[in-house]
Amino acid sequence: MNWLEVFGWIGSVLVVVSLMQARVLRFRWMNLAGAAIATAYNVAIGIWPFAAMNAAITLIDVYWLARLLRERHDEATYEVVEVAPDDAYLGRVLAVHAADIAKFEPGAPASGRDGAPRAASAAFLVVRGDETVGVVQVRDEGAGTGRVLMDYVTPRFRDCTPGEFVYRRSGVFRDRGFSRLVVDPVPTNRDYFSRVGFAPEADGTWVREVAAA
Repeated sequence: MNWLEVFGWIGSVLVVVSLMQARVLRFRWMNLAGAAIATAYNVAIGIWPFAAMNAAITLIDVYWLARLLRERHDEATYEVVEVAPDDAYLGRVLAVHAADIAKFEPGAPASGRDGAPRAASAAFLVVRGDETVGVVQVRDEGAGTGRVLMDYVTPRFRDCTPGEFVYRRSGVFRDRGFSRLVVDPVPTNRDYFSRVGFAPEADGTWVREVAAA
């Protein structure tokens, strides 16, 4: 096997592996790389129908990547909907994603038999169109402090961090009497909480002040 064949196989493997990705951004990046390599390989060996097909896939991936990256922090794309902590639809979302939540949100509040959370006093859904892509739950600890119990994003949009839109709208917390939010992040999500305005204090708790009106 010569180097050109190895190059072609790399492109094929990337395309196949990309189809196994749940995260939409990761899928697009890997698919783009695989399709671009496959395009170059098929041009090199003169198989023009496959070269044209992979070139088209490359352009499609570029389009969707540009759109996803542009919308990643766009408030017009994501909407925050406050729901009751025992809301039936929220309970359904938590139940459907229970295994994933247990893996990525080990400190999340326990749920009842119907999936409804027991400990949260405020809950917010992050939606994109008609799809729920995130859940943020907060518990009132008194003295104006709200503790973030859960900041969960569904696998497809985990690279897009849509939970940030909840924190951008400090009014939803201010209206509930919170003057600050606290969270105990794990190493894997500290960068995220730093980006949305939390900062560590001496005791290890991360705090985000809620903007005054």
